[in-house]
Amino acid sequence: MSVLKSFKSSSNPSFLFFTPTKPKLPLKTPSSSSSSSHKVWSHRSCSFVGKTSYFCPRKISFNKSFTLFSVKHCSTSSFEECNRVSRRSRGPVMAARKASQGKKQEDGKYKHTVDLPKTKFGMRANSVVREPEIQKLWEDNQVFKRVVDRNNGGSFILHDGPPYANGDLHIGHALNKVLKDIINRYKDESEAVPLAPFGTYGKLIGIPDPGPEIASSTNQKLRVLILSKLLQNYKVRYVPGWDCHGLPIELKGKYYLALLQSMDYDARKELTPLKLRSKAAKFAKDTVKTQMKAFKRYAIWGDWDNPYLTLNPEYEAAQIEVFSQMALRGYIYRGRKPVHWSPSSRTALAEAELEYPEGHISRSVYAIFKLVSASPASNELFKEFFPNLCLAIWTTTPWTVPANAAVAVNANLQYAVVDLHSLSEDVPSSEGSGKRLVGSALKSVQRKPFLIVALDLVPALESKWHVKLTVKKTCLGSDLENCRYIHPIDKRECPVVIGGDYITTESGTGLVHTAPGHGQEDYITGLKYGLPVVSPVDDEGKFTEEAGKFSGLDVLGDGNTAVVKYLDENLSIIIEEPYKHKYPYDWRTKKPTIFRATEQWFASVEGFREAAMNAIGHVTWIPAQAENRISAMISSRSDWCISRQRTWGVPIPVFYHVDSKEPLLNEETVDHIKSIISQKGSDAWWYMSVEDLLPQRYRSKASEYQKGTDTMDVWFDSGSSWAAVLGKRDNLRYPADLYLEGTDQHRGWFQSSLLTSIATKGKAPYARVVTHGFVLDERGRKMSKSLGNVVDPITVIEGGKNSKDAPSYGADVLRLWVSSVDYTNDVGIGPQILSQISDVYRKLRGTLRYLLSNLHDWKTENAVSYGDLPIIDQYALFQLENVVNNIKDGYENYQFYKIFQIIQRFATVDLSNFYFDVAKDRLYVGGTGSYTRRSCQTVLVAHLLSIVRLIAPILPHLAEDVWQNLPFEHTSEDGSVAKFVFESRWPHSNERWLAMNAEDVDFYGKLLEVEILSSMGNGIAESIPYSGDCLIQGKKVWVGVSRADGSKCERCWNYSTKVGSFSEHPTLCSRCYNVVGVQPLPVVAAVS
Repeated sequence: MSVLKSFKSSSNPSFLFFTPTKPKLPLKTPSSSSSSSHKVWSHRSCSFVGKTSYFCPRKISFNKSFTLFSVKHCSTSSFEECNRVSRRSRGPVMAARKASQGKKQEDGKYKHTVDLPKTKFGMRANSVVREPEIQKLWEDNQVFKRVVDRNNGGSFILHDGPPYANGDLHIGHALNKVLKDIINRYKDESEAVPLAPFGTYGKLIGIPDPGPEIASSTNQKLRVLILSKLLQNYKVRYVPGWDCHGLPIELKGKYYLALLQSMDYDARKELTPLKLRSKAAKFAKDTVKTQMKAFKRYAIWGDWDNPYLTLNPEYEAAQIEVFSQMALRGYIYRGRKPVHWSPSSRTALAEAELEYPEGHISRSVYAIFKLVSASPASNELFKEFFPNLCLAIWTTTPWTVPANAAVAVNANLQYAVVDLHSLSEDVPSSEGSGKRLVGSALKSVQRKPFLIVALDLVPALESKWHVKLTVKKTCLGSDLENCRYIHPIDKRECPVVIGGDYITTESGTGLVHTAPGHGQEDYITGLKYGLPVVSPVDDEGKFTEEAGKFSGLDVLGDGNTAVVKYLDENLSIIIEEPYKHKYPYDWRTKKPTIFRATEQWFASVEGFREAAMNAIGHVTWIPAQAENRISAMISSRSDWCISRQRTWGVPIPVFYHVDSKEPLLNEETVDHIKSIISQKGSDAWWYMSVEDLLPQRYRSKASEYQKGTDTMDVWFDSGSSWAAVLGKRDNLRYPADLYLEGTDQHRGWFQSSLLTSIATKGKAPYARVVTHGFVLDERGRKMSKSLGNVVDPITVIEGGKNSKDAPSYGADVLRLWVSSVDYTNDVGIGPQILSQISDVYRKLRGTLRYLLSNLHDWKTENAVSYGDLPIIDQYALFQLENVVNNIKDGYENYQFYKIFQIIQRFATVDLSNFYFDVAKDRLYVGGTGSYTRRSCQTVLVAHLLSIVRLIAPILPHLAEDVWQNLPFEHTSEDGSVAKFVFESRWPHSNERWLAMNAEDVDFYGKLLEVEILSSMGNGIAESIPYSGDCLIQGKKVWVGVSRADGSKCERCWNYSTKVGSFSEHPTLCSRCYNVVGVQPLPVVAAVS
């Protein structure tokens, strides 16, 4: 590298050096049969950019040499000009522009001979105005329908997960819908190419027919390549949907809330179910219109004229049919079981309707229940400790103690009888929320009782209770079975029972207070022993009269406090302390829930769990770990509670006998109700009489029955969409190719759809599932109005009140952001990120504008055949084809962030910083019809038509804007003119462009890493060449730099010894002299 150092230390104004870097893009390179020992950069070979330095790469081989712009035919510029050097070509452009603007630039007499860029395509997007114009263009011309109808291959079905119609859209909606639209647009754009002779293939992908010799060897490769396209000629059918039932509408609907808040008691009594349903339906439909408008502004293509709404009669009837099929297969049953109950919503909830926020604090107690007898088998074991022997339990829900029916132990755990000794006569205690309280059982002056606890927990309990526990005797949990204790509140005798593996020594005492009416494990254990299912709690979460002295108290408030106080007054509390843990909240009201036993309708997941687990393994999950997540959920979930105590929803089609309360539910009754709902909607259940709702043969007994009042879980609504939409609509099919939603839908829509489909059809409703993460702010925080970090997608697009703080970026920038993130994880967005994305968009728009403006005079017949292109142009096409292939892989694998990275680098580095820079001289001053200009334009056309289609799925407005500004018509292979970008289809693969010599590829890859230093002063050693060689990545490179000879040409600003040689134009070099017409040079025609 010493020669390079000598360059830097000299006063010569411009230097060259290598900056080796890792390749940024994977390039497909053919194998090379031979390679040269070294490369030469000669200072006398040809022209290149720079002020006073120049070089030209020249490959040394046995029978071949080439220059940077070598061609098979004569160029418009003679090679006597190897002694001239180009200044950066923006020189003549700037000169011409200044002259055209009336500024003094000598006499400016050659300004009209410079081929300046021309286009109406603006550098500024003006997206607030232009994007709606483009969307109207699509709508007026029904472009989406035209593209779908044109495709003649198989269909591609991305089934839309229905968002709730309960408010404005947020940035998560934008992420979800744009991801779907990118996929759909790509599938729309891809095409199949029929088998044809080689010459037909060549025309499709820009290769002239090479004759039988080459065709015979290449045809098979092209056949294989193009056959793969047959799978991409999709008819995309995207039907957007909305979930319109349930609490999101009933509780958050503005009409309903406003109505309740403004009405007095008598007026509320007049709020009949039908009136409430009418208000909820109106709110849902209005919200659908609002959200639909926003989705359209995001440029989401779909069948907006025929969306699916879960409140539509045909949808509700299909949902009833799914329920019927599950019931007939024995998967639907009614039972009294503990379910998640929301006192704030007054309804049962499914697991998918819960959230578990951090930081919930429960009031936990260690309590003692006094044993009164041992089982016959263990009487001898414990008799010495009676009557002072107690069971020690721990619970975070003291309010459930009134419903206690047993204490459960693990049969295989070791338990100990311990003697309890206080460490201090004066045990510290404190009052108040959030502090540890010592109970009366420890403070009592009476003799402390013997306690039974898990042996492994003795040290932990000593530390927590601040006592000394002396082990007196040990036993197995099985020895405690059938011992009996006195209920601490109502004094009845209760048994000790054997529980399941849920009883561990990780926390608590190893003994579990069991209330079958308030816990799932408790319920299962209670079934085994025939324990009573007691649940003295009403719909509002208050104790009923069955709870005695606690009647009317709120179980999560003063009722909980009253139970703890009662236990402590009766010497049953050891320690009370706050316990911070995850606790189930109603995801709509954001308030705590409870477990409560009620009569509900359930879907027996156990009946088809194994089939569901098998189906999961046959689905492709993206990312792959999503399979583990949903598998864990399905394998461990309990039966699905599908009934809700709400008015706004699809009714469970069941009648109850007035006296026996036995349900009437069979195929005949359900089919009759389904036929009614399909015509009149689910409102019919509320306004029609029992007699009219029953089939003919039951009407004589109509007075003996009454309608049920429960509605279906909204997850059953949306989980039936595969049947109501995919299974009922023309041009759709079941199962869908793809479901795409947020990661929270593993416990929601993905799961409910899977369960209903498996239960009725025996297979999953989807072939592939893609999940995305949540959207956070730039600092990784959850968005919140209180934090002021909420990003509104419409504000991103249209701008805010303060244009400086909230500029209008347009939908394309929002979509570009979606493509830039790895959506399989949580993603961030904010002002800084959007600003950066906007910069990328602006540079890409500038690249496309450059392409358009330099093709203003392009005609198809001007194209230069590939074999006659200079090497640098062939390399540019080689790069382009690699980019097309890599981007295609990104779309196929749903890795859009890789597409973003490829496009960003290709447009701003490979094109703008290199090829465009060196092409300007050929384009602007080489002569309108010159061979060098036409060869360059041939490459620019290929880039423009490829790039605009590559980005179209992500940036449809930009792509269409470019397409509408094309200075020529693009004709498809069938002879039709593509009036819109999505009629042009995906770029065809071109194997010939990838067949460039491997050594040339390697060389030009390194050439792109050359940098030219700017002038370092005027003190230049005249006519002193600097030269040397060095090793670059193991190869010997010779470098030469010298001062340019001759004078600067007035027109092109290049230095040449021929300036002054032409009397008519003494300020021109020979090339410019020829161009301006003194010595016309015929344009070289492309030879096929």
